[in-house]
Amino acid sequence: MSQDLLNKVNEQLNAKFPGAIEASELSYDFPVFTIKKENIHDVLSFLKNDTELNFHFLTDLTGFQTADEKQLAAIYHLHNMPKNFRVRVKVFMPIDKPEVPTATDIWPGANWMERETYDFFGIRFKGHPNLKRILNVDEMDIFPMRKEYPLEDQTRDDKSDKMFGR
Repeated sequence: MSQDLLNKVNEQLNAKFPGAIEASELSYDFPVFTIKKENIHDVLSFLKNDTELNFHFLTDLTGFQTADEKQLAAIYHLHNMPKNFRVRVKVFMPIDKPEVPTATDIWPGANWMERETYDFFGIRFKGHPNLKRILNVDEMDIFPMRKEYPLEDQTRDDKSDKMFGR
């Protein structure tokens, strides 16, 4: 079933947006599409509003930083509840210009998800109605989920590395 869904969505997106798909694959039996940044808003809108595909529910939206630390990505998990179809849509952007259009005009529920993604990864969602930090303090000038920040406080001396197998 997943391969059929991958093929169906691939076919429809290629017909509507030629060249917009950078990659498509099944990842753990889950259809995943990587879309060019300039096409992401139109593709998301199409996936929601197309009567056959009907991915009307945005389950989740988050971000991540690539292993080479040069790019950030926004990831959208979409769900067609009546048919119980799910897809993942990714869009990559350079870390020095982490900007992608907002999806709040497609799914109003994207509001807080985009704010959280901005708060932790620094991805700016252009057109967002109130893009500001949601969990961290407003004065914070870093994005804590990026790889350039250490996981542990380097100034702590109250723990021994031998306890952690180091």
